[in-house]
Amino acid sequence: MKKASTATPTLKTRTNKRRSFVRAAYALLLASATGALGVCASGRVQSPEPKVQSPGPGVQGLGSGAPIMILISLDGWRWDYLDRAQVPRLRALATRGVRSEGLIPTFPTKTFPNHYSIVTGLYPEHHGIVSNNMIDAAIGERFSMSAPTAKDERWWGGEPMWVTAQKQGQATASMFWPGSEVSFGGVRPTFWRPFDDDFPNRQRVQAVLGWLRLPELQRPSFITLYFSDIDSVGHSAGPESSEILVTAAELDKEIGVLVDGVNDLALTPRVHYVIVSDHGMSQVSTSRVVVLDDYLDTRTVDLIDLSPGVGIWPRTGTAEDIYMALKDTHPSLTVYRRADVPAELHYNTHPRIPPVIGIAAEGWTVTTRRQLQEWQENGRQLGGNHGYDPRLRSMHGLFIAAGPQFRQGATIPPLENIHLYEMMARVLGLKPAPNDGRLEMTAGVFKSR
Repeated sequence: MKKASTATPTLKTRTNKRRSFVRAAYALLLASATGALGVCASGRVQSPEPKVQSPGPGVQGLGSGAPIMILISLDGWRWDYLDRAQVPRLRALATRGVRSEGLIPTFPTKTFPNHYSIVTGLYPEHHGIVSNNMIDAAIGERFSMSAPTAKDERWWGGEPMWVTAQKQGQATASMFWPGSEVSFGGVRPTFWRPFDDDFPNRQRVQAVLGWLRLPELQRPSFITLYFSDIDSVGHSAGPESSEILVTAAELDKEIGVLVDGVNDLALTPRVHYVIVSDHGMSQVSTSRVVVLDDYLDTRTVDLIDLSPGVGIWPRTGTAEDIYMALKDTHPSLTVYRRADVPAELHYNTHPRIPPVIGIAAEGWTVTTRRQLQEWQENGRQLGGNHGYDPRLRSMHGLFIAAGPQFRQGATIPPLENIHLYEMMARVLGLKPAPNDGRLEMTAGVFKSR
């Protein structure tokens, strides 16, 4: 969801072009706040760019008093940042709600697979987004987070929460989320925006509040909101840096603006906040590297993923040749045939999973001789990374749930993120689509009936 390059924090000087875009967004929000969004004959909302989708046939807004859910992703927020950083608004939500000791991601512990697991309740081997980068012979294209083909619904299996809600007559909205720009058999969120990581955080919050200001019958019941700042700074400066704490405090202010806005709209008795992250972050270093060229001719393979989870397809030779060349060569790199990936990682049944998988030890980086040389010439220092074994504590993310159906002041053990889809469906009164999660795993989140 964030940009392909995460070396530079997203707190940047805005360009004139971006300021023009923000002015257009303000115009859209003003229209939303007054309920004045006009629908054109084509079914799209008449508004400045970027366009939002109008409600489809049979989709209605909320009934009076119906629950509202705001699902918020703080990409890359490690479980311990909540206690390390000065984040009073997030802590206040945790105090009046439930927090877990960590949110356990799916493997690989990367952005697209885990965001999509959260909203579908499926492991990547079942929903098909098996990594941020993939190839599929049947589709004939290469998938990446920023590639146009990422909007092709053939890549995306399962049923995300906004589609579940839309099918059952509820309006939805997305201020960014992997998959939210995809048409699932013609179904998209009622309101959505094409992803733009430069779109200012405050305007993201104001857009959500604009949707909540809509008249009751137009107001969405399920809304997503996404921030990438923590992940970007974690990659560039590392999870133990002071920059992480500063960035966390800045995001906390945005959460405060959202909560205050919901209070001003008198919607607090109905709104359920679910605040999550897709993964944690581990400190890395140029002194802890595995150089693939030492064991393998990289010209003979397609390195679809490099570090810390290695995904390799053969160009020449066979997958077995690759496996035998890498097996037991470095103590900080474990290599598997696809069929032999441990069952607890749920990562060996989908044909998009490469035939040879490598997993680096925590804090280690897998690279090529050429890339390592470029780092040395540029004086690059590595900060943080994710993609490691999800059982590592450093890979665990954030989970906070606050709202009228949730317990208050409770802390629960670490929770797998695949169980959140069932939890959210219960809050919204929806029948969930088939998924890998179990509602009983989130029983400790809810008040006793």
